[in-house]
Amino acid sequence: MPEYSLVFLTLNEITGLRALFDRIPLDLFSEILAVDGGSLDGTREFFREQGIRIVEQARPGRGEAMRTGAREAKGEAVLFFSPDGNEDPGDIKPLLEKLAQGYDLVIASRFMPESRNEEDGKFLPLRLWANKMYTYLANKFFNRSNHYVTDTINGFRAVKREAFLSLGLSEQRFPIEYQMSIRSFKKGLNIAEIPTREADRLGGESKALSIPVGLGHLKVLTQELLGN
Repeated sequence: MPEYSLVFLTLNEITGLRALFDRIPLDLFSEILAVDGGSLDGTREFFREQGIRIVEQARPGRGEAMRTGAREAKGEAVLFFSPDGNEDPGDIKPLLEKLAQGYDLVIASRFMPESRNEEDGKFLPLRLWANKMYTYLANKFFNRSNHYVTDTINGFRAVKREAFLSLGLSEQRFPIEYQMSIRSFKKGLNIAEIPTREADRLGGESKALSIPVGLGHLKVLTQELLGN
């Protein structure tokens, strides 16, 4: 049986942790760790009570958190989980099952027919439109397979550790997932998706501010097109 590492990515997510923790299938993992960006709301104390190792980030940002988690993990593959309420613990097992089928990267897609996006039903779902546009461009310019990847941006994903490290990811903040998807296309990695139903956020405010994150994705797309 392959060994998998569960990496929590947190910054002040105690509300989500308390609501979701008992639903997470911890028994599927050989290792569990938390990369924390300096929480002050009880998140760190919660992890200590559960006996979960906390890893400090050298610098802020989701990109730094993911790289730190992948470096620290010992499993053959890493599943990144943010306990903010958007990500469904029930999708963890299907993500790992896809990995076991031989895929290098498995993404929980918010845009497959059976999926739900947090902005579904809104009059002006601007983030949804932006996500779909960037996903289309990534597929058009970089995807050489016959399989269209519907969600290149969602961070709820599992990836083989060696594949992750081979990509040389450099993004510091949220666009690291987009950079990971594009570079996976470039390397010809085997990518699969499962449908996910994104729930509403639990507690606090999203750290992914629409305009800065959108500009970050544009920067990544431009850099990858230019071969930087």
